[in-house]
Amino acid sequence: MRIAILVGLAGCAAPARFDKPRAAMTRRERDSTVAASGLPGSGVVKKAMSMTDAENRRAAAVDSASREN
Repeated sequence: MRIAILVGLAGCAAPARFDKPRAAMTRRERDSTVAASGLPGSGVVKKAMSMTDAENRRAAAVDSASREN
């Protein structure tokens, strides 16, 4: 009986609201969501994203420097 009540109440819950469906999110947006979530391992995702950003900035600086010559 309790299971039937719980299932019935779960069906009445409001659906979660997201700005975009998961399929429409970019990989960066999904990673940012995970990094901000507080899930186990989210700190690693956040660190990896910051390292990637730093490497992209370095690559852009090298690219712009090579075009100046």
